[in-house]
Amino acid sequence: MSERIAPVDDLERQRLRRLDADAFVELVERHDVSHRRLAFRLLGGSERMDDALQDAYARAFRALPRFRGDSSLETWLYRIVYNACVDDLRRRREHETLEEWDERLVAAPAEPEERLDLAAALASLPPELRAVVLLVDAEGLSYAEAAVVLGTPAGTIASRLNRARSHLQASLRGETP
Repeated sequence: MSERIAPVDDLERQRLRRLDADAFVELVERHDVSHRRLAFRLLGGSERMDDALQDAYARAFRALPRFRGDSSLETWLYRIVYNACVDDLRRRREHETLEEWDERLVAAPAEPEERLDLAAALASLPPELRAVVLLVDAEGLSYAEAAVVLGTPAGTIASRLNRARSHLQASLRGETP
């Protein structure tokens, strides 16, 4: 599970709303590693990840004046990154190949074969199930935070997470999910 990042304080939120570029760069730098993990795992390649993140960060900067504060700024930014990844998947309509996966970003079981099996199992999940696993299990977001990022009710997050975990367990046991 990843470490939790300090939330944005009121002064920083005010700077961001005024489109203070330095404050935005600080926000992005604080969350960039988590966003990269999410984008890489959803998209399956570093070139696609970089393109999606560049698009997401540009969208976020343009949208800052419209940020209402219904969620935390961090969750809002995760949502924009997630949407940019989903848009990329829709545009490309292609599935990831295992060769594109960077093993350093996949949870590290003891044996290399287990990492490959986990990568294959994750890659076999539909994007909406993969996103839930990545946000809750890999990034440590709560169900409520993941629900905001994915734009679904928290109950849907729980249901998807249950289905995804069952699918992953079956895949790792060599069964057809």
